[in-house]
Amino acid sequence: MWEMCRELQPELIRMRRELHQIPEVGDVLPKTRAYVEDKLREYGIAFAENTHDSGLIAVINGDKPGCTIALRADMDALPITEENEVDYRSCHEGAMHACGHDSHMAMLLGAAKVLNEHRSELCGSVRLFFQTNEEGSRGAERMVKDGCMEGVDAVFGTHIGCIVSKDIPSGTVIVAPGCCMASFDKFIIRIKGLGCHGSTPEKGVDPINIAAHIVINLQEVIAREIAAVKPAVLTIGMINAGFAYNVIPTKVTIEGTIRALEEDVRQQLASRIAEISKATAETFRGSAETEMIWGAPPVVNDAEMASFAADCARDVLGADKVIDHIDAPNMGGEDFAYYLSEKPGAFMFLSSADHDKHTDVPHHNPHFNIDEDVLWEGSAVFVRIAERFLCEN
Repeated sequence: MWEMCRELQPELIRMRRELHQIPEVGDVLPKTRAYVEDKLREYGIAFAENTHDSGLIAVINGDKPGCTIALRADMDALPITEENEVDYRSCHEGAMHACGHDSHMAMLLGAAKVLNEHRSELCGSVRLFFQTNEEGSRGAERMVKDGCMEGVDAVFGTHIGCIVSKDIPSGTVIVAPGCCMASFDKFIIRIKGLGCHGSTPEKGVDPINIAAHIVINLQEVIAREIAAVKPAVLTIGMINAGFAYNVIPTKVTIEGTIRALEEDVRQQLASRIAEISKATAETFRGSAETEMIWGAPPVVNDAEMASFAADCARDVLGADKVIDHIDAPNMGGEDFAYYLSEKPGAFMFLSSADHDKHTDVPHHNPHFNIDEDVLWEGSAVFVRIAERFLCEN
């Protein structure tokens, strides 16, 4: 069955490029959903729209009863202006598929077409998740709350690009047991001082000075409070303050992210950010409040399902194109974790890193692109996983 995906390669490239030109950010993706729906109708696959966002769930029922497997693709883009000089460049200024979600949709649509054409051979059902807002970590959580995992026996997803390493050859599938990606959360620290003229700082309370000390002090959490054998990241990515060179402002806002592989470390980081920020601000006669915007927990692959997915990938690509272990989890995050917290499954990576094709650029970069030659592989691995799981369970 999976061999049919090779013949779909031109169609997969076309779909990916068409989706690449209409990137949309967040929960509301009208053009993207309309495109996916048109393809599902063309293939004769039933679907239902989500009520709270632009996501949708499609179902392929085999001719015989059996288990239910779920396959997922994310749909949202990033607020980035594309700088690639390609004829399928983004038509939406300030938005770009800089993380490969256009490819994810194309690969899942390709797999859906093949599986639906061979539904008489399937024992059970394939549920297809087309999910919004992975970048904001809200899409999968919302889908789960709305019941998408009810009746599902296993769930699988994949991510294209060079997330694991740009040195892994294009066309290689990586799927390992256990934790493969970190939690990811956002924090906002709002600092209040007392504004005054820059020539008389003694008359005010300088929130910029407070912010500077908070930034330095927070680094000590990683350096001195988290065990070296427990990977964690605390990054400050944004500081907003001031409006004139000679004025001490009243407020400063700091925004950043934390990453962890274990829940207790995740909670410790969040707690200490709040405590250190408050104490530091008070030391300099100001105040600070911390807001945690919780993202997704760590991505933890079920060992049996990861081994199964690796075997399926070997069926398609051969043993030399499959890696079934990683030396350390990636500190990036993925809200696919919410699905794995409900049912066993595995999250895979499909390398498309090729230096000569300039597809080894990091994700979330205005020059990000993928090696389109591997698209059929992503579809084929999905198909092989579905057909084997439904036949063997």
